[in-house]
Order: sequence, then structure tokens, then C-alpha cells
Amino acid sequence: MLADLLAAPSPLRTRRGVDLDFPLLAGSMALLGLGLVMITSASSEVAAALSGNPLYHMIRHLIYLALGLGAGLLTLLIPMSFWQRHGARLMLLAFALLIMVLLPGIGREVNGAKRWIGFGMFNVQPSELAKLFTVVFIAGYLVRRQEEVREKLTGFIKPMLVLGPIAVLLLAEPDFGATVVLVGSCIAMLFLGGINLVRFVPLAAGVLGLGVLVMTSQAYRLKRLTNFVDPWADQFGDGYQLSQALIAFGRGEWFGVGLGNSIQKQFYLPEAHTDFVFAVLAEELGMVGALATVALFVFVSVRALYIGLWAEKAKQFFSAYVAYGLAFLWIGQVLINIGVNVGLLPTKGLTLPFLSYGGSSLIICCVSLAMLLRIEWERRTALGSEEIEFTESDFFDSEETGHAR
Repeated sequence: MLADLLAAPSPLRTRRGVDLDFPLLAGSMALLGLGLVMITSASSEVAAALSGNPLYHMIRHLIYLALGLGAGLLTLLIPMSFWQRHGARLMLLAFALLIMVLLPGIGREVNGAKRWIGFGMFNVQPSELAKLFTVVFIAGYLVRRQEEVREKLTGFIKPMLVLGPIAVLLLAEPDFGATVVLVGSCIAMLFLGGINLVRFVPLAAGVLGLGVLVMTSQAYRLKRLTNFVDPWADQFGDGYQLSQALIAFGRGEWFGVGLGNSIQKQFYLPEAHTDFVFAVLAEELGMVGALATVALFVFVSVRALYIGLWAEKAKQFFSAYVAYGLAFLWIGQVLINIGVNVGLLPTKGLTLPFLSYGGSSLIICCVSLAMLLRIEWERRTALGSEEIEFTESDFFDSEETGHAR
């Protein structure tokens, strides 16, 4: 199987050499480079105190980055038809991993949350894989059941029967942020897949109502809701983290205090190199640097949505839905993470794509990027490239061809 993948046409091997979507690749690589710089800066004090080496987290991040880029290169060799054929198996794997992380002796607990499976010095976060595999599964479902999705009530009840257990397992970790991002992205995919508005509005309202119920069902979640509204009311208690993040934004002013000169990263702001790396970025690079970073995120997210739109116009519907889903995952994580950093949302443990420290998140971001690059390349080559010719069967299983908008 590996030999077949290596021998098959890919964007890494064409007559013109490497043939990739340069705008998306350049924007994503800029974010990866910025993330490396900011993690090195934000983690230096903590790393020096914990390990004696101020570059400890930078070295680990470089390892994660190498693994992510390697996984991305491998993903570029995999045709989208492979993901479509194995969507159900990947969904079962996601369920298995989310169950394993909750089992005693397997899952690792950090700060009261059991979200990781340990492998020696490294931890794997199953929720990151689950988000990717769920998007692939829902995309395949939308292609197989297009008419049912559009015309029948069961068309969107069936995917809810899959999303429901996934959400329950994520909430059991607990990982409310990942649950919101995943469910929101899948609902957006269903909407783009053609769900009638008469059915979609009650669905969205019901999911929103369940989200409010979950947020208020636990005392610690309710406390976060009340604290983020006025963190200064308890700035040395439950509002401490958000208060320190807002201080970082205030100190940054327009042009920042300079790279490496953050005061808040010196044990004032918890999780400065993970969940709150954007606050350190704003302190060191100022409002100008923060807005430039947001602009980069907007660019890569919009580019991903356009890749989905182009694939849909080329009648590569599975690829289009995957692109939409991956774009919405990025958009959701960016909105929530930055919203938490600036005090617009309650504090959640959700990483910032491409920027935050975290191996699982970084590797899945690189894999997602590679899938988008593959989708864009397959779309161009299928539309009449003289170098490589594809047939419809290269992209779809025989039972799923013939789908038309």
C-alpha cells in the first residue's frame, strides 16, 4: 500500500517539480514560524525554572514541528479517495481513542483534565485526531446521503447520533472547548451540505440550548462564566489568569515592549506559551503585531474556504466538504482562543492553531494543511491539467459517483 502511494501522482512530484497552492502554504508557514518565535520567547522563564534550560520548550516544539511537517508530507501523497473510503474506520478509531483516554492507567490527567494518552516523554491528545476524523466522516456522509440530507428529517438526525456520543466523550475528559468547535464545525458542514433552513434553525437552536445547559450544569463552568464578565472582581483568585492576560495587552500598546521583553511571561501569566501565547504576542509585538497575526489567520481560513468552494464547483464534493470542515475547525479555535485572551469568552483550554505549544495540535494542523493542499491540487489537475489526467474514479468510490448539485 505504501509503495502504491509513493508511486502514485502527487503534488510533490510533477513535471514542474513541487506543485502546491503557494498562498495557503506561505500563510501557514508564516504562522508556524511566528509560533516558533513566540513559544521560544513565552516559555523561556518557565523552561529555565523547571528544567534549567530556557530553550527546553523550544527544542520540544521543534521536534513536534519536524513530526508535523513529516506527517504533512506523507498526507500529501494520500489521495482524497483514500480518506473517503476509510471514513467509517477512522470514526471508529476516534471513538476507541476517546474511550481509552478515560480508562484508568491509560489516560493522563493534567490540571484536573484527562485528555492525554502518554507515550514516554510525549503525550497524544485524542481529541485532536477525533476532530479531524469526524470531519472526514461527516464529509463522506454528506456525499453518500445528499438527497436524504436535503429532503428528509433523518438526513441530519443520523449524523447527530454520531456527534452525540463523541461530544459526551469529550465532555467527560472534560474538554468543552473542543466539543464546541467540533459540533459547530459539523453543523456548518451540514448547512453547506444542503439542510433545509426549516430543519436547520431548530437544530442549531437545540444545539445552542444544550450548550448553555452544559455550561451551567457544572459549578466550575458557571464560575468561569461569572468571572470572565468582571475578572477584576477577583483578580487574585478565579479572575487571575484573565486579569494578567489583559495586563499583557495593556502593556503592549501599539508597537509592543519588544520581542523577549514580556513581563507577564515571568510567572505572572499562567500557560503563557500554550493557551495564552497570543497575550504574550500582543505584549511584545503590540497591537500592530496582534492585528497582523489575526490577518494571517483570516487569510489562511478564507483561503481554505475558497479551496472548498473551488472543489465544489469542480464537482469534487467530498473534498469540498472536508475543506469546509477543516476551515471551520481553524476558525472556531482561533475565535475561541483569541476571545478568551481578550476577555470576550470564558477561559477554555483550547490551543491557537499553528502558534500554541502542543504536539498533537501542531501535528494535526500540519496534516490538515496538507489535506487542503492536496484538495487544491487534485481540483486543478482534474480540471484539465496537461501534465496528469485523472478520472472520476480516482476521487470517488463507484457507489458515490454521479452526485450532482
